[in-house]
Amino acid sequence: MAFSDWVNRRIFTTVHGNNLVYNTCWEDPRLDRVALDLSPDDNVLVITSAGCNSLDYALAEPNHVNAVDMNPRQNALLDLKMSAIRNLEFDDFFKMFGEGRLPGAKKIYEQKLRASLPAWSQSFWDKKIKWFDHRKKSFYYRGTSGTVARIICAYTDNVIRVRPHLDALLNAETIEEQREIYENHLQKKFWSSLMKFAMNRDTTMSMLGVPKAQRKQIETQYEGGLVKFIRDCMESVFLDLPLKDNYFWRVYMNGAYTRECCPEYLKEDNFKKLKGGLVDKVTTHTDSVQGFLEKYEGTISRYILLDHMDWLSDQFFPLLESEWQAIFDRAAPNARAIWRSGGLRTDFIEQVQVNQNGQIQNISPSLSYNESLANELHQKDRVHTYGSFFIADINA
Repeated sequence: MAFSDWVNRRIFTTVHGNNLVYNTCWEDPRLDRVALDLSPDDNVLVITSAGCNSLDYALAEPNHVNAVDMNPRQNALLDLKMSAIRNLEFDDFFKMFGEGRLPGAKKIYEQKLRASLPAWSQSFWDKKIKWFDHRKKSFYYRGTSGTVARIICAYTDNVIRVRPHLDALLNAETIEEQREIYENHLQKKFWSSLMKFAMNRDTTMSMLGVPKAQRKQIETQYEGGLVKFIRDCMESVFLDLPLKDNYFWRVYMNGAYTRECCPEYLKEDNFKKLKGGLVDKVTTHTDSVQGFLEKYEGTISRYILLDHMDWLSDQFFPLLESEWQAIFDRAAPNARAIWRSGGLRTDFIEQVQVNQNGQIQNISPSLSYNESLANELHQKDRVHTYGSFFIADINA
């Protein structure tokens, strides 16, 4: 291993080793719902992240949603959301997860939420529930990715002083109005030498949950490299997509959602549906994808793999092959997988081999891609920080 790779891995491990990484999901479930075409018979596997999308999929009423994550803190966050759905009224629930602040959170947690949490999640929130009861700092500025969001907000508010223009951008009624605000008041100031320097640092990318393997993909596949990729992605959001319902960037810039601009699980009608029983369709599992599937006794018909294969593609390729073996072994007839990548391509998938019917075979012939739908949906992605999106039926 090269010394630079060792340093990068140490930085990534130090940043994420004992931390909540994601306080909100950064994958657009509106696209996923179309790509997945969920039915009442579907058993779903999704990597938990912050759990927002697990609850979103439950609203489509599949048979069950298995939220799997190796980081127990991510599952603890989803466990807390599910306990809050079961035990709080909507106003307090929205204050907690919509506004990122719940006055008296510790008392409410102890009286209403703690008892219905698994033991590990109890131990985590016993120490961290104070995150929701800070007078100035929203929950959405907690965790490693939240820390970066807070730093960027400090930069926009106190260094380049563009907060009024940011607020106007988020509340713009038309794309034309967005472009006028961004091009005339934000573009030049935001992309200063300081911002470009920060975005090109391994530490910054590690705090955002972007591993070295993913950064390598972007650097080698995207003309202009990492910083150009980040800038082009953000400018596509601000210049080409309506921001009125873009809750991803709203919470990142403001530390809070609004009742009009928020994930589906935070809307009152959907909260009632979840509370009425749909929340029971979701179960958390602290494990790897492979580890969960090897213990699971049924079959999975829908896999949502996020971008985590990028993490395995470089120095952990044998683990990637073992994971795909488990996916094939547990795939139901007509199973489908979706995933994202920081790169423009996932060439490494073409190299994966699994055992099928006693023979070691490349998985490519067993994956039927829907490229046209994937490309169409990718252009509409409200997050817009990924290089590519894939939909593949599994013919195991």
